[in-house]
Parts: sequence; C-alpha cells; structure tokens
Amino acid sequence: MRRREFITLLGGAAAAWPLATRAQQAMPVVGFLSAVSPDGYSDRVGAFRQGLKDVGSVEGENVAVEYRWAENQLDRLHALAADLVRRRVAVIVASGGPVPALAAKAATTTIPIVFIVPEDPVKLGLVTSLARPGGNLTGVNFLLGEVQVKRLDLLREMAPRAKRMAVLVNPANPERANAMSNEVQTAAQAMGMETRSSALAPPTRSTPPSPGSSERPDALFVQADPFFSARRVQLANLASRHVLPSSFSVRENVEAGGLMSYGPSALVAFREAGVYAGRILKGARLADLPVVQPTRFELVINLQTARLLGLEVPPTLLARADEVIE
Repeated sequence: MRRREFITLLGGAAAAWPLATRAQQAMPVVGFLSAVSPDGYSDRVGAFRQGLKDVGSVEGENVAVEYRWAENQLDRLHALAADLVRRRVAVIVASGGPVPALAAKAATTTIPIVFIVPEDPVKLGLVTSLARPGGNLTGVNFLLGEVQVKRLDLLREMAPRAKRMAVLVNPANPERANAMSNEVQTAAQAMGMETRSSALAPPTRSTPPSPGSSERPDALFVQADPFFSARRVQLANLASRHVLPSSFSVRENVEAGGLMSYGPSALVAFREAGVYAGRILKGARLADLPVVQPTRFELVINLQTARLLGLEVPPTLLARADEVIE
C-alpha cells in the first residue's frame, strides 16, 4: 500500500471513530429492576429480551439494559430505582411483585415504567384504570393472587386426605404474605382444612429451605412470589423429602419436580413486558398501552412426582390438565 493511500485510510478511520462512539453513547437504555436475585431467573430475563427483540430492540445491538437486583432485600429497591433514574434510562421495567413497581413510581414521574405485578394495579395505586392507566405507568397484571382459591381447590382434589396444610410465605414481604395467608386460611377452613404459615429460614442463596413449623403438614401450598420461583429445585426437594403434595403458581416449579401448578405463564408475562418496553422506545404513548392481563391459565401436573408420593391422580383432574409431565 502506498504511503498516500495509507494516510487516507488512517484519516478515514479516525474520522469514523467518534461517530461510532457517539452512536454507542446514543443507544437507549432500559432499566430492569427486580426484587430477587439473577439466580434461577434467566428464563424470565430471556423472555423479556425476546419481547424486546419482537419489536426490533436487540440488547447489545440497538438497546442496552441496566439490571438492578435487590437480592430479596426489598428495602434496597428505592435506592436501586433512584440509581436507574440518575442513569437517565429511557424506560424502567419493574418485576418481582408490587414493591419494585411502587419503588419505581416513587422515584420518577417522568420516566415510563412497565410493571409486572400479581395483584390488581388499580388497588395498588399504580394506575387509575386498566384500559387507561394514566401517569407514567403501565404493564402486566399477572393475576396470581386471584387464582389462589382455585389452586387450593385443585390441591384438595389431588390429595383429598390432606387435613393440615403448610402455607409457605416469603418473610421479606410480610404485608403480601399476611394477605395471602389470610385468604388461603379462609378458603381452607371452608373446605375443612387447617393451615399454618411457614417461612423459609433464613432466605439466602446458600441455605436450603426448611419448613418453619414443627407440626407435620399433609400438603404444601407455596405463595405466588418470585423468590420461590428462583428456588424451585430446592422447593421440589423439600416437598419430596417430607413427602408433601405441593401446589405452585407457575409451571417452572412443576418442571423442577413439584407436584402441580395453576396460573398464567410467567414467561408470557415477561415477554409482554419486553414488548411494551420496546414499543415505548419506539415512541409509543403510555395512553395507548393498556394494562395487559392473561387470557389463559394452565394446570400442569407432574405425574412422576405423584407416583413418588404414592398419589393416584384422579382421571377427572388429568383430563383437565393442560400438560402432564411424565
């Protein structure tokens, strides 16, 4: 290569360098705020990324994602949300229950927020209505809380001899745990069952879960909480070790060895949140994005686990199951 050609090529590269740097700096950033840890959450993050991709936003190519994990320490969420606001992200996706969404709402009134919550977002004060959210929030209403009584009824049908039930709750979220326990207790009493709330103690990464009650339960009913989804293998081992028929809110726990689940798909919810975040990046108005609610609820049964527990699954229950894991 001649000297003049080399100098011309070098000059062109030097001129292009600042342009590439500015393009990278101009890449929009999505803040992902979660109440839990990334352990056991990769499938949901993958679904969120797929939702972004569905509308043309690919992480690392034309959008960046800043992840903030509270590690089940809910008192950290306000600081983590404030950090994302200081980072000037274009949109915040809040997952892991109502506390992350409320923390994000308190941190900003201008940055769009896409929440994923199991409770009614209107009652939580996140939006004014599902059809017209108002303000700077919209998202996905997962409807896990509304199906708890149905879950209890299905568990009783699976294990009709069960009279004492342990209700496993997340001690880091006492308000939500108490509301859930009271609702399940009322429904269980109407069915002639006793309930006792138990907690994972202590709720850390390294310590496996153990029941908090000294009384021997006949069944295990697990709170709809992302903390338990992330520890699905531990919970499956817990139920197997104590020979407990177990009910969960999401199918991932059953795929890990739990007995049964009933509820909407968590992966669909996270994918829809990703779609909403991507649409906002492309200029969609929040007023045009109503709160999404699931239209399908899945009953999943692990037949192998039922055999290990010595349970004969009623044919009527098998017929209603959306999926039976052999």
